[in-house]
Amino acid sequence: MFIHKTNFLMRAFYPDFIWKMSENQKVIYLTFDDGPIPEVTEFVLEQLDIYQAKATFFCIGENIVKNPQIFDQLLKAEHSIGNHTYNHVRGWDVEDNFYVENFKKCQGVIPDSTLFRPPYGRIKKNQAKPILETHKIVMWDVLSGDYSLDISPENVLKKSIQHTENGSIVLFHDSKKAEKNLRFTLPKFLKHFTENGYQFAQL
Repeated sequence: MFIHKTNFLMRAFYPDFIWKMSENQKVIYLTFDDGPIPEVTEFVLEQLDIYQAKATFFCIGENIVKNPQIFDQLLKAEHSIGNHTYNHVRGWDVEDNFYVENFKKCQGVIPDSTLFRPPYGRIKKNQAKPILETHKIVMWDVLSGDYSLDISPENVLKKSIQHTENGSIVLFHDSKKAEKNLRFTLPKFLKHFTENGYQFAQL
């Protein structure tokens, strides 16, 4: 079963992580994982610009090195940048030292970032501990499911709108795998919430 809305148990297991922002205002926090990627990240930037929306991009270090010009576009557009490890490492599958070193390697190409998101949301507490000394670990309140080949674009949009509320941190992906669902969903998602009086802010 695909979990679009983060539940209490997930939040309780990692109470030091950020799952959602303040619910006092009609503000949504869009986040994009796995870029920068040619064409896909550029599409996201175009859509955000149309709605004067800010977002946070959790970038893979290797992709920054491969696509420096697109990364520069993110910086020039003044979106927030977060660390997503250098090689998109799944924390549950590797030794703690390897994971932390991969985080540090990514930090070497985005030295000003103080935000981190673990790939797949999989991280051990011993891996998180040294990262929390310098960074905020940001998870999500709403998982769009745009990367899943088993979910239609229409359902990605429907579920993302259904579960998003004041202060939601919404996770999309600027990746090739998510491109089809993202191109359908993102413009309609931005339009829907803009028309309903919401703003989009960066973390």
